[in-house]
Amino acid sequence: MRAILTAMVAAAVLWSGAVSAAETVRVGVLKFGTVNWELDAMKRNGIDAKHGVDVEIIPFAGEDATGIALQGGSVDMIVTDWLWVSRQRAEGGPYVFAPYSTSVGALMVPGDSPIRTLADLKGKTLGVAGGPLDKNWLLIQALATRDTGTDLAGDARIIYGAPPLLAEKARSGELDAVLIFWNYAARLEAEGFRRLVSGEEAAAAFGASGKVATIGYVFDEGWATAHPGVASGFLAASKETKQLLKTSDAEWQALAPLVQAEDDATLATMRERYREGIPARPVAEEEKDTAKLYQVLEGLAGEKLVGPGKVLDPGTYWSGLKNGS
Repeated sequence: MRAILTAMVAAAVLWSGAVSAAETVRVGVLKFGTVNWELDAMKRNGIDAKHGVDVEIIPFAGEDATGIALQGGSVDMIVTDWLWVSRQRAEGGPYVFAPYSTSVGALMVPGDSPIRTLADLKGKTLGVAGGPLDKNWLLIQALATRDTGTDLAGDARIIYGAPPLLAEKARSGELDAVLIFWNYAARLEAEGFRRLVSGEEAAAAFGASGKVATIGYVFDEGWATAHPGVASGFLAASKETKQLLKTSDAEWQALAPLVQAEDDATLATMRERYREGIPARPVAEEEKDTAKLYQVLEGLAGEKLVGPGKVLDPGTYWSGLKNGS
């Protein structure tokens, strides 16, 4: 009996030591952003602890605030796009990118709309989320010009706005079409809207050979060098959590309060679109396609969008990556 108790005490000491050894990773997120879904599932299932990290979720009201927090050292990681990382690096910033999601926005129209092609948008009212320099908007404009000779910015009435507002205007019929972020597009899809063209299709039209993660976990390269086990442990936890969300419908039921789906059909659509966005390609392949898209975007919007860099900075993707997270 004494031997058994001794073994139990030793095991408890080892376990507590493992827990105390976990290093905190402060992740800055938008308060109601979809990244919260993954992090919630990660924490709830102890996946971060399994990989030797303790994730601390720090919410912010806007994307600019997360970038400022990262630059100021208030957080260790944020989620943003590779354009931001490449621009920061071109200006001397030490940040790197690890793929998070390939889910992108889409141009949505009501299910019974007569609009079937981009050319049909002439004279129509089009809502655009993300502003005039949104990557999907730039690529879709270029696609419309190349394939149909349509100048969407000039031939359609463009209304820029926040995604929730534009989604409501689309529902009420105030907009003929809306280019909106993937999660709002999924909600509209569940309500009977259909995709006219997605950002993924536009990217493919300009040379992408497969899905490209437009957003990723972004962190200071120096921090990752000083804490390689923490950075790789977090990304391993992210990958495992994504696989859980890919295979377990029960996890999505647990996430329902965060997803805030209006009904089961909406939750199911959100779930499937999220799963479609899980990165599956080797990072080297993604990086090649990203470099192609960067050149296209640089040609479309120049320094206003990409900053001083004429090409994707070669250090944009974290060197510690071996496979897409």
